[in-house]
Amino acid sequence: MNLLFFVSHWIVDKAINTLLSRLLKMRNSHLLILDILVFSITPVLALVMRLDGNIALSPYLLDLFFATILFLSIKLAVFVSFGFYRRYWRYASIEELIYLGMLMIATVVVQTLIFDVIQYLPNFSAFNLPQSLPLIDGLLSCLFIGTLRFSVRAVERVSQKQNKRNYKDNRKERVLVVGAGSAGVSLVQEMHRNPQLGLHPVAFIDDNPDKQNLRIREITVVGDRYKIPDAVRSLGICKVIIAMPTVTGRVIKEIVEICHYTGVHTSTLPGINEILNGRVQLDSIRDVRIEDLLRREPVQTDIEKVTQFLKGKRVLITGAGGSIGSELCRQILRCCPKEIMLVGHGENSVFNIEQELKQLLGVVQLDSSIRGQTPYLHSFVADIRFRDRLKYAFEKFQPDVIFHAAAHKHVPLMEVNSPEAITNNVIGTKNLVDMALAYNVNHFVMISTDKAVNPTNVMGASKRIAEMLVLAAAKKSGKAYVAVRFGNVLGSRGSVVPTFKKQIRSGGPVTVTHPDICRYFMTIPEAVQLVLQASVLGRGGEVLMLNMGEPVKIVDLAKELIRLSGYEVDKDISISFTGLRPGEKLFEELFIEGEEYDQTEHQKLFLVKNASQIIPQNLHLAIEALCKAADKNDPNSILFLLEQLVPGFKPKYLHSSFHSDTAKNATTTEENINGRGKVKAKRA
Repeated sequence: MNLLFFVSHWIVDKAINTLLSRLLKMRNSHLLILDILVFSITPVLALVMRLDGNIALSPYLLDLFFATILFLSIKLAVFVSFGFYRRYWRYASIEELIYLGMLMIATVVVQTLIFDVIQYLPNFSAFNLPQSLPLIDGLLSCLFIGTLRFSVRAVERVSQKQNKRNYKDNRKERVLVVGAGSAGVSLVQEMHRNPQLGLHPVAFIDDNPDKQNLRIREITVVGDRYKIPDAVRSLGICKVIIAMPTVTGRVIKEIVEICHYTGVHTSTLPGINEILNGRVQLDSIRDVRIEDLLRREPVQTDIEKVTQFLKGKRVLITGAGGSIGSELCRQILRCCPKEIMLVGHGENSVFNIEQELKQLLGVVQLDSSIRGQTPYLHSFVADIRFRDRLKYAFEKFQPDVIFHAAAHKHVPLMEVNSPEAITNNVIGTKNLVDMALAYNVNHFVMISTDKAVNPTNVMGASKRIAEMLVLAAAKKSGKAYVAVRFGNVLGSRGSVVPTFKKQIRSGGPVTVTHPDICRYFMTIPEAVQLVLQASVLGRGGEVLMLNMGEPVKIVDLAKELIRLSGYEVDKDISISFTGLRPGEKLFEELFIEGEEYDQTEHQKLFLVKNASQIIPQNLHLAIEALCKAADKNDPNSILFLLEQLVPGFKPKYLHSSFHSDTAKNATTTEENINGRGKVKAKRA
């Protein structure tokens, strides 16, 4: 008896699976055939309904035949014209239902108009049918076609439940989803579609009181964030996933701390800036990172203006393989430029971003709004210090817009390698600006740093001079050349975060230079979004500064990273203080004396409106002397000249004999520049 039951159960289960498989493989061509059958029947049913069930249709047969052919032709014409048979109905949603309703309204209107017109044609005997026939036919067609289409979606749900039952024994992780918004609901849907991954959503957590105790996608919202410990214990939760890509880092931090005390593994979806097109996928889930804890409110970028600015243009990006440069490439790619030239010195980094962009091009081509305008990529391995190589690039590419992200940014390294900082950051920028002017490039955006504000190190001073070069070119040409300043970016190769992670993996200690040292941080996507917004707002000769929010103590950053790695501070991993490094500040500054700051139309961008007026006289002669000192690998002369060029820069010379051995040469250099000794700054 048990054997018979088992066999019958297996046969029924097999039959159901086969039927579901066949239905899910149904294509639009099959649905078109079914639609034709439905459209051939609905006029008959409509007439029967209009005649209150009277099936004596003999007087109407000829009229009904012509009406059926007419209605069928109109419906197919409307549906095909508006792409109805290019939809994928397996994942149909409310948008598809609205779309179907709009098409049927259009169909009824057209049917009614033609139906009425034909009745008034002379010597035309057909269509002596009730005036309400087109309306009733349209309503029946909408009902049947909608049922047919959404039955595919219903079969998909049945198939999901069948799969969940099949994978029941393999399911290991009971998941608590924090956030019952669109991201959380999409995440649950993805888990249901992919039960083989072993993620079983059990409940929602959401702070919205209106959602408490409601069921969403068959899952209950069991409480707010403070109910997480109770939910973990009572529901046997193995994993918590935070699905809140738009909330601030403070909220994420509070939730992570609550989860930390429960001992359950916590993952998250990345911020909305990192999710492609806002789509939530299971492979987006990752461990909580420090970027999540420092996340701020999403940047409200005027995408339309940025896209309009870059669309159809040739865009050149220096440092394209770096952290900022590569993100610039990703975001600019979606703005439909005509061509993108990736300029970088490191062949591997240029190759990597080129390959990534080629993959993204496939996603761009799927977007119907930008179809037919796929950007063309050029990879150009070059060192911007070599003028002739740059000239060849400009002759070949003829750029319309330049984003200059190439620079040496490591403060301690540049402090002991000052000639390299000058040749790359100053000479490289000068070469690029000169080429831009020579080839009539209208837009130039230089990526600067908050370390250029009252710099205490060679790197910051070199970037300040690079700013001056861009501003001087804007003043001379009247073109839209601007510099954009911002602080540290999380996730960049020069960031402190990778160093801390390596130290944690090796068992510590985590080294911090000073217990009070603070820095401004933002994520790479956020910084690049603001850079693109700045490129639209800048009119030329300005410095735009990003609103970096509140500074973060580096020691607090280290403590959070230790906790996120699953360790206790001072118990498992200790923190040691090593002292400030050469050229390092305790606090980064945001304002230069004499600069006048205005709020722009974007709340996170400030404008230094008089920046081009705070430029030293004889700047190019001074830079020429600086470049000669760099060519001779003369660090002390470099420091001396930087001191003259950049107000407030107080260098520490390499040896005390500088003034006795080099002062005469430096004084001669000054006199050659302006005949008066010191390079003087003209202030507003």
